[in-house]
Amino acid sequence: MTDWLLDGMLGLLLLALAGGALHVRQLYAGVLLFIAFGLVLALVWARLGAADLALAEAAIGAGLTGVLLFAALARQPLEGSEPHLSGRRRLAAVLVLLPLLILLLPQLAPLAELRSSLPARIDAAMPRSGVGHPVTAVLLNFRAWDTLLELTVLLLALLGARQLGPARLQLSEPWPLLQAWGRALAPLLVLAGGYILWRGSDAPGGAFQAGALLAAGIVLLRLAGALPALRWTFWPLRLLVLLGLLLFVAVAAFGSWLGTGWLSYPAGWAKPLILVVEAAATLSIAASLSLLVIGDQPEPRP
Repeated sequence: MTDWLLDGMLGLLLLALAGGALHVRQLYAGVLLFIAFGLVLALVWARLGAADLALAEAAIGAGLTGVLLFAALARQPLEGSEPHLSGRRRLAAVLVLLPLLILLLPQLAPLAELRSSLPARIDAAMPRSGVGHPVTAVLLNFRAWDTLLELTVLLLALLGARQLGPARLQLSEPWPLLQAWGRALAPLLVLAGGYILWRGSDAPGGAFQAGALLAAGIVLLRLAGALPALRWTFWPLRLLVLLGLLLFVAVAAFGSWLGTGWLSYPAGWAKPLILVVEAAATLSIAASLSLLVIGDQPEPRP
């Protein structure tokens, strides 16, 4: 009964935060509700046993995305930026979505009775995967195409954001409390990121979660004024952004050259190659997310 009450309260709180973030008039309150929504969603994923998704949601969905939204909010005019949706439009949206929901629910009900054969197939293939955790095996062995394309999408997102013009995180004088805690928490985030990367082969974790934690440490130091502005013209930074994708493609080509197939690892090489790809992807993800959040241009001099 206690578990049912906890899950029910989390579900209701999730819906309330989502509705509040969408319909609140003040943008600042909407961003706060969105961050709270991400944190509660991370708890929901943890309750469902999806620790990987919980880590990613807490670090990216609530943390870095929250900083992005606050940075965007700071560039909005003080007056006239509040969204306004008339009562007629809200009623029209309900009248359109409600029939669609009624039609969709009967189609989803039979899915609850289906039993997938994928878990059994993954368990049977685990001995040759090179890792001990099924999620890591799927992302970097059985369905490595997905992870390769995710790194490509992240790179394209960064390049697309750069085409929109200079992206600066306008910084005022950092709070003394933020300066003190930033310098104390940033090394802990680096250690946590390294641990999550190392544990990713046998437990929940991996490159995306570790990279997000490293990026959070970089953003924290930047907000605390302890880190200079990142610059795209600095070639080691560009190399870090490209490192994960280039190394992933090189490993895929290496397997194809040996005759095992594209993105198929040679026998006995799966674990070391996965570890190398994970480490490179972690650095690329951290660099890309940091550039997306805090920009790559130096602050204007007074």
